[in-house]
Amino acid sequence: MEAATILQLPATGRAQERVQVSGDRILIESLTLVDRGLATFMRGRPEADHAALAARAVRIGLVALQDAGTSLDVDVVRREFEAMVRQAEALNDRVTAQVDEILRANFADGEGRLPRTLEAFLGDRGQLRTFTRDLFDGERRDSAIGRMRLLLGSYFDGDASRLAQLLDPTRLGSPLHQFRTEVARGFEQLNERLTAIEAAATARASERARSSAKGADFEDLVEDLLAHSLRSTDHLLERTSDAAGDMLRSRKGDFVITLDPKTVNGARLRIVVECKDRSISGRAMREELDEARRNRDAAVALVVFSAAHAPAGIAPFDVRQGSVYCVVDPQAPDAATLEAALRLARLLAAIAVRQAGTEIDAAAVRDALARIGPELDALRALKTRLTTIATASSAINAGLDQLRDAVLARIADTEAALSAGRGSASAGGGSASA
Repeated sequence: MEAATILQLPATGRAQERVQVSGDRILIESLTLVDRGLATFMRGRPEADHAALAARAVRIGLVALQDAGTSLDVDVVRREFEAMVRQAEALNDRVTAQVDEILRANFADGEGRLPRTLEAFLGDRGQLRTFTRDLFDGERRDSAIGRMRLLLGSYFDGDASRLAQLLDPTRLGSPLHQFRTEVARGFEQLNERLTAIEAAATARASERARSSAKGADFEDLVEDLLAHSLRSTDHLLERTSDAAGDMLRSRKGDFVITLDPKTVNGARLRIVVECKDRSISGRAMREELDEARRNRDAAVALVVFSAAHAPAGIAPFDVRQGSVYCVVDPQAPDAATLEAALRLARLLAAIAVRQAGTEIDAAAVRDALARIGPELDALRALKTRLTTIATASSAINAGLDQLRDAVLARIADTEAALSAGRGSASAGGGSASA
C-alpha cells in the first residue's frame, strides 16, 4: 500500500494531478482526510466496509455540491408534478370503481351475497325458521317438545308415573317407605323418651314438694317480682334468707327492702319480706313476722303466700295487725298485686316510724288506709265468688281489676298526703308523732 499523503484544499496544481476524471470515472490517488470525529466514526465500522463507505461519502458530497451549484428548472418540476397528480387521480378512480363493485357484489340490497345469505338462514322460509319450527312443534312426536312431553309424562303424569311410585310411602320399594319407617320408629323412641322425662319430672316435682327446694323456687319468683316493682326506684332489695340477722343465729326474713331516704324525708325505713309456700297457722305466722321485724330491724313485715297455702280471706292482699299479707299464684304471677302490697307496706312503715325531724300526716294516712279497707273487703268477696261461680268469672275478673286500680289510687292519694305532710314540715319546722 502506498504511503498516504494529505490533500490540502484548496488544492495546488500538483494536487489536482492526483484527481483524474476519465469518462464516467473519477480517480482520486493517495487522498488523506484529517478529521478526528470522522476517523472515530470509521473506526466504529467493520474494516471491510471502509472502501465502500469512503466511495459513498465522496458520491454524496459531489451530489450535494452539484445540487448547490445548479439552479432547478421550475417548469420541469411542475410538469412532472402534474403528471404525478394525473396518475394518482387515475389510480384512485380505478381503485374506487373496484371497491364499489366489490361492495355492491357483497352488500347490495337483494342481490348482494350477505343479504342473500341472511335471507336463506333468517328469512321467513330460512333454515333457522324451519329448524326451530320442527324442533318445537308440540304436535309432532319426533320434535324436541314432543319427546320431552313423552319423557316427562312417563315420569310425572298419573298415578303410574315414576314420580308417583317414588313418592308413595306405602309402596315397598319407594324411598319414602323407608323414610316413613324410620320416622315412625323415631316418633316411638321420642314418645318413650318423653314418657320417661315426664315420669322423672313428676317424681322430681313430688320430691321437691316434700323438700325445701320448693320454697327456694318460690323465693326466686318473689325476688323477680320485687325487683320488677322496684326497678324504677332507688330502693334497695337484699336477699337475706341465708344470712343471720340482729338476733342470735336467726335467719328470719327472706328479703329486706331499704327505702330510699329521699322518699321518707331522710328516715331509715326497712320492710322485711317473708315467703311462704307451705301451710302455717295464723298465730305461728304472726310470731314469725314479729321475729322477722326484730331480726331485720324493719318497720313493717310483708308476707307473700303461694295460692295453694294462703290463709282464707286474704287474696289478693290484706293488712292484719300491722303486717301486709299478699297472695301470688306461682303458675300465673301478677306483678301488679305484689306491687300494690309493697306500696301498702311502705305506707304502714311511714306510720310506724317515729324519728326526730320527720313530719308525717299520720291522720291522713290512717284515713286513706281506712278508705282502702272497704275495697279490700269487696276484693276478697269477689275472690270468694270467683271460686264458686264459674259462669261469672269474666265479670268478676273485670271487677277485681277495677277494685285493684281503686286500691292503687287510694295508695297514691296516701303517698300524696305524705308528700304534702313533708312540705308542711319544711315550711313550719315543727314535728309530729304517729
